[in-house]
Amino acid sequence: MEGRRGLRADEAWVQAAGHRLRVRRIPGAGPTLVFLHEGLGGIAQWRDVPAALAHATGQPALVYERYGYGASDPRVGPPDPHYLEEESLRALPEVLAACGIERPFLVGHSDGGSIALLYGAQWPDRPLGIVTEAAHVFMEAMGIEGLRRAREAFETTDFRDRLKRHHGDRVDAMFHNWNDVWLDPRHLDWTFAPRLSAITAPVLAVQGLDDEYGTPAQVETIVRGVKGPSRSLLVPGCGHVPHFQARDLVLGEMARFIRETLALPSTAAP
Repeated sequence: MEGRRGLRADEAWVQAAGHRLRVRRIPGAGPTLVFLHEGLGGIAQWRDVPAALAHATGQPALVYERYGYGASDPRVGPPDPHYLEEESLRALPEVLAACGIERPFLVGHSDGGSIALLYGAQWPDRPLGIVTEAAHVFMEAMGIEGLRRAREAFETTDFRDRLKRHHGDRVDAMFHNWNDVWLDPRHLDWTFAPRLSAITAPVLAVQGLDDEYGTPAQVETIVRGVKGPSRSLLVPGCGHVPHFQARDLVLGEMARFIRETLALPSTAAP
């Protein structure tokens, strides 16, 4: 890790894939829960979820901001359409190595969930377990419509201002780097479903039944596709962010899955 200038006491910079990234750690003993944020996310947008799950399981946690997000280095130029694969193959492993984490327990939301699965497929012997939330493994027509509605909201509502609180002056580039890639016609047939069979780590796949970007077919594909033990949690009346929209249920199930996977005793509820 590098110097802490301009960071909180629990934060540091790491170098990964040639860029300086901000990480935040929650101390503890045992395997580390590694949180991977959504396509418009960052450390602050997780709010207290990492701390709540760390407390509920008694495990340490790590949260970091990918290249182009939050306080991490601003992205130069648009990402490659296969940026999720690149993140799982290079940046995430280098973050883990810089932080001394050999066998993470991955918790990923949206894009972060997809990155977690891709990492598990590439290195089946590394993750102790994987929790995905609103992950996507293939494109759907309703997801494309959700992306178009997100762009309209960014251009016509206070959505941009709310994102700017977390990403500053890079907010426009950050949003369009995400939105434009997914709406690129080259992405219409994107999928990594065939690679799921390489995943041997236990998987919990969570999704709201009213998710704006994907149907339950995403979860069904994950649970049926992985080689290791898996279970699903489909949450009624819930959209794309179950850890906020159905907090008690979702964090409770996540904590239970983590404890069972690591054979940990029950602790306080998240």
